Amino acid sequence: MTNTTNTTNKKTDVLSNKSDRTSSEQTGLDPTESREISEQDWKSKLTPEQYKILREKKTEMPFSGKHLREKRKGIYKCAGCGCELFSSDTKFESGTGWPSFTNPINRENVILREDGSLFMSRIEVLCKKCGGHLGHVFNDGPRGKNRYCINSACLDFKENKDF
Repeated sequence: MTNTTNTTNKKTDVLSNKSDRTSSEQTGLDPTESREISEQDWKSKLTPEQYKILREKKTEMPFSGKHLREKRKGIYKCAGCGCELFSSDTKFESGTGWPSFTNPINRENVILREDGSLFMSRIEVLCKKCGGHLGHVFNDGPRGKNRYCINSACLDFKENKDF
């Protein structure tokens, strides 16, 4: 997921709040959770696309994800471990080709980490519970908020009409 704007200043803005950074940021893992899942177990649990994105940090093709045009009310959970990540209430159309959210359902459920891959400076979003790669966050969302740009394949959707 690329962002054509200057990300140097945006990176500082996204990570500037110390409450957004956790001690688990160094490893990407929740220290209270067991991490004894082998790569073979991940491969059998996830679809090939989910494995490539969650475990190998790849990106799905833009405008191809199953949740891009999802309009129902509900919760988006990590496809790897079931951790609640995003609410439909914070989802918006960004025009980037990936589901976008202004913030996670609970900031404690995600980890933000500097990512210098692909010759860019971005902020990676990881699931705190399983360490799976979800996407990236930028500070160019609506009304001065962040844009969590998340791969659909990383998410399972649970409809909740009362939400």
